[in-house]
Amino acid sequence: MRKIVECVPNFSVGRDPDTIDAIAGAIKGVDGCRLLDVDPGYSTNRTVYTFVGDPESVIEGALAGARVARKMIDMRGHKGEHPRFGAMDVCPFIPVVGVTMDECVEISRRFAQKAADELAVPFYLYEQAAPAVYRCKLSDIRQGEYEGLAGKLEDPRWKPDFGPDTFVPEWGATATGARMFLIAYNVNLLATSNQAHRIALNLRETGRGEGSPGKLQNVQGMGWFVDEYDMAQVTVNLTDYKITPLHVVYEEVKKEAELLGLPVAGSEIVGLVPLESLLSAADYYIEKEGLFIYRENQKLRLAIERLGLNSIVPFRPEERIIEYITAEKPEEPLASMTTRAFIEEVASRSSAPGGGSVSAVCAAMGVGLGAMVAKLTYGVRKFENVQGHIQKVLPTLDSVTQQLIAMIDADTSAFNEFMDGLRMPQNTKEERRLRKEKMQNGLKTAIDVPLTTMRLGDLAWGPFEVIARYGNPASRSDTQVGAASLKSGIWGAYQNVLINMVDIEDGEYRQKTLEEAEKINQRAADKCDKVLSLLENRG
Repeated sequence: MRKIVECVPNFSVGRDPDTIDAIAGAIKGVDGCRLLDVDPGYSTNRTVYTFVGDPESVIEGALAGARVARKMIDMRGHKGEHPRFGAMDVCPFIPVVGVTMDECVEISRRFAQKAADELAVPFYLYEQAAPAVYRCKLSDIRQGEYEGLAGKLEDPRWKPDFGPDTFVPEWGATATGARMFLIAYNVNLLATSNQAHRIALNLRETGRGEGSPGKLQNVQGMGWFVDEYDMAQVTVNLTDYKITPLHVVYEEVKKEAELLGLPVAGSEIVGLVPLESLLSAADYYIEKEGLFIYRENQKLRLAIERLGLNSIVPFRPEERIIEYITAEKPEEPLASMTTRAFIEEVASRSSAPGGGSVSAVCAAMGVGLGAMVAKLTYGVRKFENVQGHIQKVLPTLDSVTQQLIAMIDADTSAFNEFMDGLRMPQNTKEERRLRKEKMQNGLKTAIDVPLTTMRLGDLAWGPFEVIARYGNPASRSDTQVGAASLKSGIWGAYQNVLINMVDIEDGEYRQKTLEEAEKINQRAADKCDKVLSLLENRG
């Protein structure tokens, strides 16, 4: 599995396009780094950069940006709404794919060491990388901001983790470390900065201090006025969006604003956001408003509209959701072919694609027909009395169809793994052992893939019975063909399980797998008969 780390350095510059562009160019120029977002703020005089890469690349990308900041940013004249104490104010590393938090801690330490040595500036470690509890929170490290840093550096308790312990006026200091995904989120208010800050104090976890906590856990916040928007904002950092989600913050701000007679004018996300956080918001509004929405893109549209994320600039999911940006296009050469090209490829003088891929196609098309009939029933006025039944099965039919499409190429890939083992050398005892091990693993993969096709197809029989009972009667033949195709797809996948099982030497695996496959295959035959019978009885 590839390793992806996210890095979100915040630089104390938001009003100088040349410096902003120079930092962006330096990061983009590092091989292995992909710059995802540059978000400058004039009032905050701060720019948030978001980029991803493998562990080595993100270190070099962060270092490249820091080099430019060292040359082009001078903190002695810096002013802005956002708390800050350094030219590169903060530089967190976040695990995204195939990377642990411990690895990100090590990445932050290596970056801090390299940057401090090269640039001769102080670095503090925070969050998961912090060496002591009292300097774990960024707010504690940055307390007093740039103006109080010279005095802070004289305190032995605040000696930097890397770099000089003397004040570097043009730079200040930098905090770097490892943390979970943080969402920077602003709710817009037609209000004053004092009113916005009053709401923030009521909501943020620390509240007003002195034993007076706020309503929301894992929320840092304050209020300010943004001149370029001509609006105030409750600006928050969600340090754990699973504990306090986006929609909870938004709804709580609305409640507080209503008490003060203030209008809320949408919200904005600064930088990137995890897909789960927006889907969670969508699920909240779906339940609250009694809606039926199951497709991911429609859920996102709902969340964007309800949270008012288009209020300042258009929110484009493909540019702002971390999973969408970092996703690699699936390798599906067979599933991406035209129908003619796929059939001709099957008919060619080659053993792959073969029966396994064709079985996946049959199952996918069968379930797809079931989804089609459900969609031709849902929302039609004369079928209003069965809408509840259709709503329960439509998401499953749609989802299983998509999952079965992926199995078309998975089957061919599994066969290729076995063939790679077959081609391995067998001149020595060790080579023969490795070859046998590779081939046995390849056979298990070649079994697990069609077995997965069977399992997925098996999920559709319950929904098919519902479609047979309540589906649009004008699509009766489509339901019949769908059920028969699904049965054929499962039967074909079963035959692939059997033929690849012949040379399996693991007796326990063999028995367990065959028992499961036989049950699914028999159930397919029984369920298909039942679906066809239901259709016949409807007349």
